Amino acid sequence: MHCAIIGLGEAGSRYATALVGAGHTVTAFDPRDVPAPQGVLLAASEAEAVSNADIVLVLTSAAVARKIAETCAPHLKAGAIYADLTSSAPVEMESLAAEVEQTGARFADVAILGPVTVAGAATPLMISGSGARTAADILGGLGAPVDTLDAPAGAAMAHKLLRSVFMKGLASLIVEAVSAGEAAGAREWIRNEIAKQLAGDGQAVIDRFLTGTRLHAERRGFEMESVRDYLSSMGVAAEMTSGTVASLKRLAQETASGTPTPRSSDNESNLAASSAKV
Repeated sequence: MHCAIIGLGEAGSRYATALVGAGHTVTAFDPRDVPAPQGVLLAASEAEAVSNADIVLVLTSAAVARKIAETCAPHLKAGAIYADLTSSAPVEMESLAAEVEQTGARFADVAILGPVTVAGAATPLMISGSGARTAADILGGLGAPVDTLDAPAGAAMAHKLLRSVFMKGLASLIVEAVSAGEAAGAREWIRNEIAKQLAGDGQAVIDRFLTGTRLHAERRGFEMESVRDYLSSMGVAAEMTSGTVASLKRLAQETASGTPTPRSSDNESNLAASSAKV
């Protein structure tokens, strides 16, 4: 197939190389003066890059996703797939899909579920939108595990953002905890404690956290205030710890007022049921 890549950064270059390796013709555009991966043709503009493309992969920052879509849309072939792999908000993905689909092209909302710098084009993906199945066939052919949603554009990105609440929050917590460990002279000990918590039965850990956090919110809130003060005394930034204090206080107040506790056993079914609504 004739593929176009918009954006030859870390991710774009990897996808371009993988597509060439899979036997596709690849044309790319990047406004910066960057070298093209071997086998990739450089276009002078977005229009030139996408005009003959069967699929367009947009791998820019989300900040310019709308500008790119508006620039490319008039030059897309009817039936072409416009796949946006930026981290645009779900409502923005819906809007971009409308922009693209009025030209007769199809839109794929592609959520990248992992660091492309680690697995390259084999990084797991979730895709929704009118062009999801075709995009899944092409990207899956590069070795990526693909979860295709029978849902409109925006649904895949909504799932990614739900995942980011955990993944990005967890990453920030680990950075804060290890920084505190280093300041206290216990770096390896805290790393080992974190590693033990990340191992084992993940579902059991989730249920324990969902139940125990609300049940013991008041007591844990006081404990985390001590943690915050301890980190501050060592000169360690404690944004995540301070956020935990505020969260536990809120949960304690909700529990005291009789706010219902979420049911942890329904997580998967609730998310699946919401896919078509996102």
